Amino acid sequence: LSVGRAVLAALRGRLGALCWSLAPLPLPLPGWRDSAPRPQREQEWDETPPTPISVNYHFTRQCNYKCGFCFHTAKTSFVLPLEEAKRGLAMLKEAGMEKINFSGGEPFIQDRGEFVGKLVQFCKQELELPSVSIVSNGSLIRKQWFEKYGEYLDILAISCDSFDEDVNILIGRRQGKKNHVENLHKLRQWCREYAVAFKINSVINRFNVEEDMNEQIKALNPVRWKVFQCLLIEGENTGEDALREAEKFVISDEDFDRFLDRHKDVSCLVPASNQKMRDSYLILDEYMRFLNCRNGRKEPSKSILDVGVEAAIKFSGFDEKMFLRRGGKYVWSKADMKLDW
Repeated sequence: LSVGRAVLAALRGRLGALCWSLAPLPLPLPGWRDSAPRPQREQEWDETPPTPISVNYHFTRQCNYKCGFCFHTAKTSFVLPLEEAKRGLAMLKEAGMEKINFSGGEPFIQDRGEFVGKLVQFCKQELELPSVSIVSNGSLIRKQWFEKYGEYLDILAISCDSFDEDVNILIGRRQGKKNHVENLHKLRQWCREYAVAFKINSVINRFNVEEDMNEQIKALNPVRWKVFQCLLIEGENTGEDALREAEKFVISDEDFDRFLDRHKDVSCLVPASNQKMRDSYLILDEYMRFLNCRNGRKEPSKSILDVGVEAAIKFSGFDEKMFLRRGGKYVWSKADMKLDW
């Protein structure tokens, strides 16, 4: 049955792409209608569409934190029905996807983690993807989730921008009386218990750029420490129609380089400058539209559910060479990591 569904999804995607190429206006296929706003004009960047080898699916924009620099804010509350999300993921697998990363918003806010859990299980068990990962702030994850879905998850990335709780509060990374750093250590232990590779994401900004995180990162020993430079995206965290004002968090390239130099002895450090972030990530939004960030704002393609992966990805602005140059392809299956759990 699962094989049949994948084949039907692929055929449906190809039919959608054909309809889109023949008609002056895109015709959504039966079963789902894309009601999301679209840009007035879309620009096709590449004649040959790239392969969606690694995709970041932001299936929800809702979040329980209020990080001041967030560049994927809660502008809608829309979440695809589970079966439609699975259909899109099957289409991506057919198009060459090897790694899926679920993000938000906060992925665990939807159905208390059940939604993302079911997607994780589907991608690993039915689609047999080599790598399935999640990026989360960690505040809503329960041990029971690991017991139910941990075996299907390769990597859990927890966002932590500072090991000073006062700085986390300034940034907006806090809910109630929960201590973000204490929770980080608890999640690290659960990842060990349930054989999930542990990763840390940090956004370097004006409030943490002078911090020395060497000791704490080495103690937590993540498989990767992804260090992002604070990025402005028009309409998300800057501009008149934005829900955030991230200008006060921005740092210079020189400031970012100084932070990286201070932590050059951390072997798991993976830097992500603004230039690398804009062009080398395939981002899929809550409507399963690719988001093109080349012009400093997120310009959506048509949904892959309407026109297919190949037609939609042409407007993604994805730089496949930059993706490879920044180390986007790495050992991302926990079966290949040979970690001492």
